[in-house]
Amino acid sequence: MTYSDAESASREELRALQDDRLAETVAHAYENVPHYRNALDEAGVSPDDIESVEDVSKLPFTTKEDFRDNYPDGMFAVPRAELQRIHASSGTTGKPKIVGYTGSDLGVWREVMARSLSAAGVEPEHVVQNAYGYGLFTGGLGFHDGVEELGACVIPVGGGNTARQIDMLQDLESDVLSCTPSYCLYLAEAMEERGLDPKDLPLSTVIIGAEPFTDPMREEIEEALDVTAVDVYGLSEIIGPGVSIECADAQDGLHVWEDHFYPEVVDPETGEPLPEGEEGELVITSLTKEALPVLRYRTGDMTTLNYGRCDCGRTMVRMGNVTGRADDLLIVRGVNVYPSQIEEVMVDLDAVAPHYRIDLRRDGQLDRMEITVEYHEDFDDSPHELRERIQERLREILEVKPDTLEVVEPGALERTEVGKVKRVYDHR
Repeated sequence: MTYSDAESASREELRALQDDRLAETVAHAYENVPHYRNALDEAGVSPDDIESVEDVSKLPFTTKEDFRDNYPDGMFAVPRAELQRIHASSGTTGKPKIVGYTGSDLGVWREVMARSLSAAGVEPEHVVQNAYGYGLFTGGLGFHDGVEELGACVIPVGGGNTARQIDMLQDLESDVLSCTPSYCLYLAEAMEERGLDPKDLPLSTVIIGAEPFTDPMREEIEEALDVTAVDVYGLSEIIGPGVSIECADAQDGLHVWEDHFYPEVVDPETGEPLPEGEEGELVITSLTKEALPVLRYRTGDMTTLNYGRCDCGRTMVRMGNVTGRADDLLIVRGVNVYPSQIEEVMVDLDAVAPHYRIDLRRDGQLDRMEITVEYHEDFDDSPHELRERIQERLREILEVKPDTLEVVEPGALERTEVGKVKRVYDHR
């Protein structure tokens, strides 16, 4: 059952809506954002040239650098008096990206989040424990407002404070938990340390996002907590969480809410659009944003698009689980590899826990890759033999051999209670 009729609209109906909304968005951006007026003029494109989504490739890309160059609010299309809320990205690689919302934008956000939660199987009678961080990060308030819009009950626990999280899961019998995938596993470990069996909880669904993860890691979460783990996707520059989500019925790709966000996949090197099913960098154009219209935003996330009808009945395009980031590509002695590919190799081995770190160093003119991985708590064989098995799998599948590979006992690697987990440490 869908939350809104738009989710099962025909492709023809959806395309007509996208055509109108794209033309309106481009005109709005051109008239009110100097950056876009200059960028379109430089590209020799007028808003009158954009009549349908077939013309989207005429538009210039928007990048993270554009947000930084126009910090703090140069990308806004409305005066501050019309804003009702401001959020920001983490700013871990420089100044944060500032994002603003009008009342209408917040209404759109609540609607797409309620739509997303419904697709994940959340019902109005459910209790949702929200363990995403509140504040400038969009995760906490994005989920919170969506739960309330759906009519369900939200527990605004926020990030961290693991002992309280466990108490709330037990005492309030939460049906749904929203948090990062790494924190799901951390919670399961913490419960076991307290002598609790996570499978005794009434928890049925976890909605995980904000970090890339692999299918083996999802399976580990589902097994550890006895839940259905549903992937959600979003980013602050577009709206926050709620751009797309898996349906619990099929768990076969994330439905992009195309009536609000127009997706493309492009070659990360050339920027040329790629055909359906081919992996590339996800590019998104907002179609209904007032305060912060965004044209062809290069997300950096690597994925695919599938326009086939889903078993759940929704017709909106599905993006594949994000396999990594275009800017996370590691080139080690001429071999291209994404951290998520390394994770998939290791977690596919039953003896390996889904906790690892990659350290990159430079020795003269050569790059060195050092991997540290934990063995699973049920593993009772030789760590030396396990190290050999991991190295062999890395060579077979990725044609890469780490300079050092250390296998350590469970719990040896640092855990992350708040925010996104850090896997790669680049010392170069």
